[in-house]
Amino acid sequence: MVNFKHALSGLMLGTFMSAGVAAQDKADVSVDIDRLTSAVSQKAIAWRHDFHEHPELSNREFRTAKVIADHLTDLGFDQVVTGVAHTGVVGVLKGEHDGPVVALRSDMDALPVTEQTGLPFASKVMADYNGKQVGVMHACGHDAHMSVLMGVAEVLSGMRDQINGSVVFIFQPAEEGPPRGETGGAKLMVEEGVLTKYGEVSAIFGLHVWPGPPGQISYRARGAMAAADSLRITVKGEQTHGSSPWLGVDPITIAGQITSAIQTIPSRSLDITKAPSVISIGSIHGGVRGNIIPDEVTLEGTIRTFDPDVREALLARLNKTVTDIATAGGATAEVETFLAAPLTYNDPALTAQMMPSVVKAIGAQNVVEGPLIMASEDFSEFQAKVPGLFLFLGINKADQGSVKPAPNHSPFFYVNDDALTSGIKTLSTLAVDYLNAQRD
Repeated sequence: MVNFKHALSGLMLGTFMSAGVAAQDKADVSVDIDRLTSAVSQKAIAWRHDFHEHPELSNREFRTAKVIADHLTDLGFDQVVTGVAHTGVVGVLKGEHDGPVVALRSDMDALPVTEQTGLPFASKVMADYNGKQVGVMHACGHDAHMSVLMGVAEVLSGMRDQINGSVVFIFQPAEEGPPRGETGGAKLMVEEGVLTKYGEVSAIFGLHVWPGPPGQISYRARGAMAAADSLRITVKGEQTHGSSPWLGVDPITIAGQITSAIQTIPSRSLDITKAPSVISIGSIHGGVRGNIIPDEVTLEGTIRTFDPDVREALLARLNKTVTDIATAGGATAEVETFLAAPLTYNDPALTAQMMPSVVKAIGAQNVVEGPLIMASEDFSEFQAKVPGLFLFLGINKADQGSVKPAPNHSPFFYVNDDALTSGIKTLSTLAVDYLNAQRD
């Protein structure tokens, strides 16, 4: 579990504060943001509980989208567009003064996880997931992300006279990945023109709830979350009776050798001082009964990297290792990979420019520099087109102490409602300060 314990250094804090002091002197909107955030905070908690109790899987966020669209419409947004990338919602809020366009993003989908938190608003929803009936839960905090961004929408709609430009609110479906055989997520939103159709977006901001002190914001310039490649290995042998393995070619044994061997690629074949990487196998399928050696075994997994050169070297070594082991055992093997999410990369110039706004919003004592995170995020698809900054919001229990918090994707995952206020203040301040700075 990530522990955001690396405090923001005095030197870096001084750099951030000096870089942002001019903008703050010209347009310090903190008082209005604080006032409007206080007014909407209880609504945000109610929205989160409602989303949490009624989660929907990727590309199926129909009820969720309606709640969001109705809210933006009630606020008098200049545009509210539904059905974006299947079920996404885009809202456009124009300030009273002309200026650039900035985007704020939240994801919407829940996970195929059966909740075990015991909360009064715990999910009891069941749904079809790739042909199976599964429990559905907001086990990654997207309910919090939506509630924060809906709160920001209410805050900024109440201070249009202080906004120089436009804010595009992006509520994105299928961050966890579309169902088998479908398209979706940030990639599809970008393809449909979400960063250009409503004005040329010049920067995008987002955040993700993560285990850490409640209300604390963690940041990291440059690479923050890993690139993710999906991995599928098919080993083909020759079926035979389990009593006579020498009469065939056993793909199960070979698959076991492959699983063990590829784990050593990051630690033995790559320069681990350059950037970390991980290969994990999460699924193995082959055979139908104990006394029949099958003719085929399929392994599925994930690859995580932080450096393009390391990724290229890893993939090359992976292919050679798998092929050589299969050949040595008399089998054949096919390796399939595809990039599921690029590296989440926080533009260093944008990060340096905007961190004073984060400090202003929630206080320097609540801002820390975080570690690399091996998880991935398709927010990176937006960052591949425009400069972006992705932050992490701590959501532990106030009395967490030394008890290990449940990680994201756990059936026990917990979000401290009090942390939503920090998220609303942070994203609101980032949007207004960015637009005002661009005007200046």
